[in-house]
Amino acid sequence: MTQSTTIYPQRVRNDLRFRELSVLRSERISAGFQRVVLGGEALDGFTSRGFDDHTKVFFPEPGVPFVPPTVTDEGIVWPNNVRPASRDYTPLYDEARHELALDFFIHDGGVASRWAQQAGEGDMLTIGGPRGSLVVPLNYAYQLYVCDESGMPALRRRLETLRDAGQHAQIVAIVTVGDPACQDYLAHLDNADIHWVVGHHEAAIEAQLAALTLPGEDYFIWITGEGKTVKNLSRRFESEAFDPQLVRAAAYWHNK
Repeated sequence: MTQSTTIYPQRVRNDLRFRELSVLRSERISAGFQRVVLGGEALDGFTSRGFDDHTKVFFPEPGVPFVPPTVTDEGIVWPNNVRPASRDYTPLYDEARHELALDFFIHDGGVASRWAQQAGEGDMLTIGGPRGSLVVPLNYAYQLYVCDESGMPALRRRLETLRDAGQHAQIVAIVTVGDPACQDYLAHLDNADIHWVVGHHEAAIEAQLAALTLPGEDYFIWITGEGKTVKNLSRRFESEAFDPQLVRAAAYWHNK
């Protein structure tokens, strides 16, 4: 029997820490995304090895100070069982500058979006994690990425890493956006064949997937976005023709 030489993604765990960080600067880096850059001594020891890691960001009610929970052997204990609103964001950590950037998709009615647009130098923000990472090798010959706006920061991080590492894989991305102006967020990257779907139409994404010819080996597939959409899109990769360890399907948000 021939032994497989496939190198699979590996999960690593981190000690859970909560960090209170200071806003260093905030800027609109594209039509649809506001970048908030954080720093401070609490950032010491921060690590993020996976391109789609999640850092939890906490947004207490205005005027209510944030009291971080206690991490115990039994789990996380919140003071008075009060947990403020939180959202998950992709950490974009610059080790050389010792800065952590978070790219917020700007949309109506979002607590995080509203905070990001108002953030100013010196404002404080508390984050937790990432608790762990899925470390995905860079050198798969064929790589497919499917996401909406919620996954675009992770996709951007991945494409930048592949570019900077000089990888020459065949990279295909299917990205669905509500506003075509959001396409400028990835405009500086030319190392991927990006197919844009405007309007979040699941059928249109399915049509793009159906038109692809995927190899039988040496591939990696990543699908994120709204929960039901991710579940539906990932079904085509659940047959025996695909290695489940090389398919990453994760809900980034849920339509209520």
